Amino acid sequence: MWLGICFRQIWAKVVISALNWRMSDATLVLERISKTNQAALPPGILTYNRGIEVDQSAPTCEIDHLLPVREKECTDDNAMSSKSGSLAALRSLLSRNLRRSTLLLWFVFYANSFAYYGLVLLTSQLSDANRSCASGLRYVKSEQDASLYKDTFITSFAEIPGLLVSAVLVEWLGRKATMWCLMFTCCGFLGPLVFHQSEIWITGLLFGARACAMGSFTVLCLYAPEVYPTSVRSTGVGIATAIGRIGGIVCPLVAVGMLRSCHQMEAIIVFEAVLCLAAIACMLFPVETKGRDMN
Repeated sequence: MWLGICFRQIWAKVVISALNWRMSDATLVLERISKTNQAALPPGILTYNRGIEVDQSAPTCEIDHLLPVREKECTDDNAMSSKSGSLAALRSLLSRNLRRSTLLLWFVFYANSFAYYGLVLLTSQLSDANRSCASGLRYVKSEQDASLYKDTFITSFAEIPGLLVSAVLVEWLGRKATMWCLMFTCCGFLGPLVFHQSEIWITGLLFGARACAMGSFTVLCLYAPEVYPTSVRSTGVGIATAIGRIGGIVCPLVAVGMLRSCHQMEAIIVFEAVLCLAAIACMLFPVETKGRDMN
């Protein structure tokens, strides 16, 4: 096998160098370029020229002299240019034209992550809190693990209808209206959970709330890149996403801590308040990007 591979490599090298294969293709490309630029090719025949190998054992100063001056300048200034570019992008995000969109996006990403990951935790914590608080005990382990796994499995499927609904509404209502409609609907599903409910009602209400949260989060991820111009798009979306992760870190303090302390009403009210404020922030977005070309 190795003998065949070596033979093919040697044969290809001999044929290409001796018969000038692909020279005709290269000539056609050059002729097409000259025709496009309306300029004549210089006289002569295109030939294969071996590249000159640089001695790697030569001193560094000799190799440096072979480098173009422009390339050495760019290499020396790489660190400075990256820092200045990041600061310039951040200043652009907080400039007069983008400040309102940037601050609102930061809050909506935070609120959406807070609500979504909180709803995931509520699936297990609400049932445990109802049983433990009703019996007067705290931090008791549920004896119905099978029921917990079933409820988690059912509510996880809520993301599929959430994606489908958001895909339909986003082209009908637009980005902004779809987000605040889904957030207010999520508040509607969470409202009855202020009071103690049966396990079936808890699962059904969390199913609807998680579908709405997933749909609004999907539309938000679609809307954010369309707001920013190309020069700051990746920086703007990256910072907004990072701030959203903070919401996912903070939400267990509400979904777990308050429920284990038998403060179910207060915990649900916090989620309702965050979602309502996020929906109002979506209404205040200055730009609707439906049917709008990206800059």
